[in-house]
Amino acid sequence: MKVYTVSQINNYIKRIFENDIFLRDIYIEAEISNFKLHSSGHMYFTLKDSEAAISAVMFRQNAARLGFMPESGMKALVRGYISLYEKTGQYQIYVTSMEPAGIGALYLAYEQLKARLEKSGVFDDKYKRPIPDYPKCIAVITSPTGAAVRDIIKVTGRRNPGVEIVVVPTLVQGKDAAADIVRAIKAVNRWGKADTIIVGRGGGSIEDLWAFNEEAVARAIFESNIPIISAVGHETDFTIADFIADKRAATPSAAAEIAVPSGDSIGSDVANLYKRVCVSMTNRLSSLKARYSYAAGRYAFRNFEQGIYESQMYVSNIYDRLSSVIENRISSNKLILKNSTDNIENRSPLNIMRRGYSLVYDEQENILSSAECINAGDIVSIRLDKGGFKAQVTEIGE
Repeated sequence: MKVYTVSQINNYIKRIFENDIFLRDIYIEAEISNFKLHSSGHMYFTLKDSEAAISAVMFRQNAARLGFMPESGMKALVRGYISLYEKTGQYQIYVTSMEPAGIGALYLAYEQLKARLEKSGVFDDKYKRPIPDYPKCIAVITSPTGAAVRDIIKVTGRRNPGVEIVVVPTLVQGKDAAADIVRAIKAVNRWGKADTIIVGRGGGSIEDLWAFNEEAVARAIFESNIPIISAVGHETDFTIADFIADKRAATPSAAAEIAVPSGDSIGSDVANLYKRVCVSMTNRLSSLKARYSYAAGRYAFRNFEQGIYESQMYVSNIYDRLSSVIENRISSNKLILKNSTDNIENRSPLNIMRRGYSLVYDEQENILSSAECINAGDIVSIRLDKGGFKAQVTEIGE
């Protein structure tokens, strides 16, 4: 009797699954449940109908190619192969591709992104910036060879030739178009000289217009500092760019009409503004005249000249009185100063010496005030009013 391990049995069954031609490439239409997107990028879910269920996995490299996000409750048509997961002994379908059952994958992706952005609030009118009334420069982000750019240039030239049109060439279709549109929007914002941006292209299928349904393009339009007009496709075509732009135009020609006011319209605006200025100035002048008449009739204005004369007389009297007080104060201070000076002069020792007195100093330059402070033979200095001399003491008296 041969005994097998669980791993051997599972491996054997797995080879049976993989060698079955029917199970190598199979389509299943069912409802998705228990959907989980792992941080690794792999998708794990269950496919079920009313009576049975099968586990499913879609690896990251295949999941990255999906244009929509699967959800529980969604019906899908999947393609893949059946195999066994040896560690658990559970068989499952390994999905290689998937599309919504009964609805296009692109349309579903469009609806999902629209719902998500709408929920985040970026479609709200509070984020819509006004389109400038009198632009000097308009940047047109589109294909340089398409009909859209020709229509915009033609309409602009007819409405107002003075407006400068700057065409920013970009891809508007294909897998690289979205990134190219984002680059162009950011470039125009860095340039900073355009008053308005028109982003758009002519009509086409949902596949042709898909670049304008990419989230990256929607975010670039939302983050633009310059107002953007979306002009994608025909009047019946709606893209994510239309919902998030500051203004939607049904066609590129309509975008030009929105962005560029006609010469007649400008002339009418100028005429209306002139009338408003004239009316405003007339009303202002009338108001000022009324205020002047009212002020002129007031008592202060009727006796204005007399009031000035009276004020001048009052100021003149104050000036005369102040001048008199100052002169008297100066004369009094001069007299006090003279008396003080005379008193100081009279008390000065030098003034006394002019009357014949003198000062006697010993050899240490000390003033001698008594005969007891000196001895016979000492040398003394005698200062007179004019000059002085030295002498030797020969005799000391009481």
